[in-house]
Amino acid sequence: MPVGATAIAHHRHKRQGATRHPRRRSARSPDDRLLLYGLHTVANALQNPRRVKHRLWVTANARGRLGDAVIAEAGVPDETVARPADLDRLVGRDAVHQGAVLECEPLVPLQLADLAGRSPVLVLDQVTDPHNVGAIMRSAVALGGAALITTGRHSPAQTGVLAKAASGALDLIDHIEVSNLARALEALEREGYRTIGLDGDGPEPLEASVGPEPVALVLGAEGKGLRAKTRQTCTALARIDLPGPIASLNVSNAAALALYIAIRAGGRA
Repeated sequence: MPVGATAIAHHRHKRQGATRHPRRRSARSPDDRLLLYGLHTVANALQNPRRVKHRLWVTANARGRLGDAVIAEAGVPDETVARPADLDRLVGRDAVHQGAVLECEPLVPLQLADLAGRSPVLVLDQVTDPHNVGAIMRSAVALGGAALITTGRHSPAQTGVLAKAASGALDLIDHIEVSNLARALEALEREGYRTIGLDGDGPEPLEASVGPEPVALVLGAEGKGLRAKTRQTCTALARIDLPGPIASLNVSNAAALALYIAIRAGGRA
């Protein structure tokens, strides 16, 4: 079954510029366009109506896996390249592009008002590694997280690396960007959210901190953890109790586990 072919009307599509060799481009061109790569990443970007798409390069094999109907529905000019190595000229030899590269615009972040009380929400306090943020997006989509909130500064930009780590989740999760995290947490609390900062020394386990109200789980960067101002602003601080001899987790793993605990403890599963 073609990747992302569900609920797409099948109709014929004329290939444009078959077996052409794309010219070398940077991962971010001067007009701020992005090059996204990987089958799941490209499939979800093609099907996202909010995503402005410019050009698609695919191998014959990747075209078959994406499906002509998905490509046609996106309305994006496409070119078939002769070999996967031809796409290395676009995204580099180390990029696992799986035969698909899409040139597009970055998604415009949403506003806090767009949350409308949905829960649970993940909030990142200066988590800057795009691999971690991409993995957090993927876990949030898989586990039913409502949105991801990051700051405009000290957060990774939308790039092919982040999108590939998210494995398509970049186009499936609502991403909200704020200028001041403390003020955003205060705004969430006014809207009825319980903002819980994840801290290894928190006074109670996370499952005991989650109630029936909407919840925002706040995670800090690896090593530094939550900033002092963030800790002071959160409604509560809580810990994740781990039974093994290692007492901490990678931030992306901690985010996934925190989401799972919060959903189960809040009766949202």
